[in-house]
Amino acid sequence: ALGATTTDDLKYITEGDLLPVLKPIQARRLVAAWAHNGKCKTLPPHYTRSSTTTSSPSGSCTPFMPNWADSFEIPWQKLPEELVQNLERQKRPSARQRREMVRIVVSEMMKICKNPTKHNTTEIAKRMVAKYPKSLQDVIDGDVIGLGYHSLVKQLKSRVENVKRPDTPRIRKRKAASDDNDTDEIPAEQKASVQDTYGCVSWEPKHLPLSETVESQVEKKEEMRKLFKEINYNIDVVKELVKCTYFTQRKDINKGASIQKLCQEWPFLFTEVGMTAHFQELTGVNPMETFLTNVDKKGARLLNFLKCVDAQKHKQVLNALLKLQTERGRSSGCSEELVEMVLLLLAHFGEKEERLFHCIEMTSLPGEVQMENVPPTPCIIVCGSSCFTAKTFMLSIDQKVVNGCITTFTSAICLMFGSYYCFNIHYPVELRSTLEFLQRCFFSINPERGTKVECKKKLWSVNPRVLTLISDIADHEWT
Repeated sequence: ALGATTTDDLKYITEGDLLPVLKPIQARRLVAAWAHNGKCKTLPPHYTRSSTTTSSPSGSCTPFMPNWADSFEIPWQKLPEELVQNLERQKRPSARQRREMVRIVVSEMMKICKNPTKHNTTEIAKRMVAKYPKSLQDVIDGDVIGLGYHSLVKQLKSRVENVKRPDTPRIRKRKAASDDNDTDEIPAEQKASVQDTYGCVSWEPKHLPLSETVESQVEKKEEMRKLFKEINYNIDVVKELVKCTYFTQRKDINKGASIQKLCQEWPFLFTEVGMTAHFQELTGVNPMETFLTNVDKKGARLLNFLKCVDAQKHKQVLNALLKLQTERGRSSGCSEELVEMVLLLLAHFGEKEERLFHCIEMTSLPGEVQMENVPPTPCIIVCGSSCFTAKTFMLSIDQKVVNGCITTFTSAICLMFGSYYCFNIHYPVELRSTLEFLQRCFFSINPERGTKVECKKKLWSVNPRVLTLISDIADHEWT
């Protein structure tokens, strides 16, 4: 994070740089060790003693090389000639070649350290991707996903675990500690706030805009409530009012105001114009504009992959495709293709449509919807037998209809997704892969760390299943 990319850079780091993450004595010892290492090849006495007297339960690393990964020489010369040619020509290696590369690199790693940690594999993956970014980086249509090397870290780590498995007692393996520095290492009382702020640039502004006062905020709030009752309100006026009162909106939301109260106090937040303005202030992303741009850019490729490649590999995708072809009939157009894309994504990840969509009679009114079968998380209520035939959609949050007249599927998807961020709602485990794929690839919210999934299990910064799909699409594009 400080910008050090080689061991030579460590001499420029000061004690003050380390204090946010280390205790003062630890920081001083580390800076002293780096300074000492710059003058001689041996480690400082205190470092050597602590290393030699501490035995690893798994017989891990050479005691005099605690930072072996920094000086590890990646065995490029041992890679197959065909793979090296692809890397040098900035082409993506095939899945077979990539697996072979991982096997060779891990083999060399484990000659030095029998039990490489995730930190070790991350450092090595980072250097590999830095050397050949065009060939190894995690990208979809030119957009880098996360830090760009998460899928290679995952492959290296999995290979390490596979090699270790025969020698690792089962009980020790379950209890093995990990050195991840992710949201799962944060104390439980802080997890919720980390998930709430995930992907946000202005989650809770500290000060009112200079031109605003508490009184003016109340006046603008009342003005919006009156405008909401009008049929033909000025969209630009509403956008400006939402932007001006963003400070007060976030205060109410972050204090835990109920969805019902927010509907009464800030009704425009649940409309396309209001949520778009709020979401853009919150994340720095215009949801509708970004989503449509990315659908135009990536949608056809994703749909082609799901239909032509994925359906041949996964039975659940093939079954979903056959069902969709029946429901779609002869209708065609951008909206129908978007429906197919979302439903096939759900099938690919094995996640249930019922968690995202709830079908009702086409003529049903918001007050007539039976909410007991609707999930509490943001849900699109489809007014019709399928998303293809529906002319109207509704949005529900906390089993309450908050918008009863959404006229396009695109708007419904954007409002549903935006609700997770605007109202501090965590992704349900049952939809985590589909929502994160939409988040990273279509809404361009691409945090390097953290997670928005509410789950007790240890999670990766980027969902491994999302990374796998992105890698498969990239490989498919090259071939």
